[in-house]
Amino acid sequence: MTQGIDVFFLTVGAAMVLAMHAGFAFLEAGTVRKKNQVNALVRVISDFGFSTIVYFFIGFYVAYGIHFFVPVDQLMVLGEQTNGYKLVHFFFLLTFAAAIPAIISGGITERVTFWPNVVASMLLVGFIYPCFEGMVWNGNYGFQAWLNTQFGAEFHDFAGSVVVHSMGGFLALGAVYVLGARKGRYAKDGSIKAILPSNIPYLALGSWILCVGWFGFNVMSAGTADAASGLVAMNSLMAMVGGLIAALIVGKNDPGFVHNGALAGLVAICAGSDIVHPMGALVMGMVAGGGFVWGFQFVQKKMKLDDVLGVISLHGGAGLWGGVAAGIFGQASWGGAGTVSFMSQCVGTLVGVSIALIGGFVVYKLVDLLMGLRLSEEEEYDGADISIHHISAYPEDDVT
Repeated sequence: MTQGIDVFFLTVGAAMVLAMHAGFAFLEAGTVRKKNQVNALVRVISDFGFSTIVYFFIGFYVAYGIHFFVPVDQLMVLGEQTNGYKLVHFFFLLTFAAAIPAIISGGITERVTFWPNVVASMLLVGFIYPCFEGMVWNGNYGFQAWLNTQFGAEFHDFAGSVVVHSMGGFLALGAVYVLGARKGRYAKDGSIKAILPSNIPYLALGSWILCVGWFGFNVMSAGTADAASGLVAMNSLMAMVGGLIAALIVGKNDPGFVHNGALAGLVAICAGSDIVHPMGALVMGMVAGGGFVWGFQFVQKKMKLDDVLGVISLHGGAGLWGGVAAGIFGQASWGGAGTVSFMSQCVGTLVGVSIALIGGFVVYKLVDLLMGLRLSEEEEYDGADISIHHISAYPEDDVT
């Protein structure tokens, strides 16, 4: 009965995180121009499909040393757990792994080729991401043991502020750098030219879907029903609200900022959602939401990186903050559980960011050299919908 309940518990969590990919898709479809909406939707769902294949055959084994090349009766008791628990655990963790290309997609959209991007996504989900995932969540390479010896505690990342989000955001930085800016984004004098989003309601819908699914992302990270914590749900709520309010104020009522600000707060709370006080979660979310607005503008204006959805600051920056902040607000003196080391959080976060920066640049540069990562100027002008999929988001209107 207990194993069956845990399987059901984790299946619900996996389904909620799977639904988040619809959020990624609509957030991107609403932010890009009309001529790239179909491509945004197709890439997100296709990346999930290819991520499933490569994580099944390679990534899950790299991270946890478990493979599925055994008879069904043995599959049902992998890891000495019955009812096929490890199978649904794979499903749950797959939805996390597949979030990596979904995050990156928002940064490189409107000018990336289709199949070379699929190859890059598979390399990341098969090798780069599970390498760090295994280090943190499975103790691979003695990383956690070393941190525990040096600083008195392991690196704490309960639901992936760094493992998933910061990794995804900083992997995207390498991709955005290799691709270069969209045509017309920057004038010759370096000034930014506005490229308007196509559909604010789609953008808002994507944010709402992500917000709802995030409670499966965070709460179900406990892994079993008896380990589920109301504190995680409460902290996720407070951080989300803190992020959206801060982004609303700092972003001067901009709808894009406020809807993404809620997500920034949720990114930041993932790491410490099980150990910080709700007041600490509120502060963490507010810093993440306001920081997202500032970070988005810094990346666009100062670094001259055309990160369309702002994923470098939204996932990379907010995830980095979440990893470090767990080491601050998780301390007993700040009302937290007191089971975390600030130094371990800093080192663990730095290692994750470093792997992402190096891995992202190497993978996308290699794919670009071998296959060509960017659409031609004519294809980009026509839009990825017509150039790649041969249909627009509104074909009946086009015929009329």
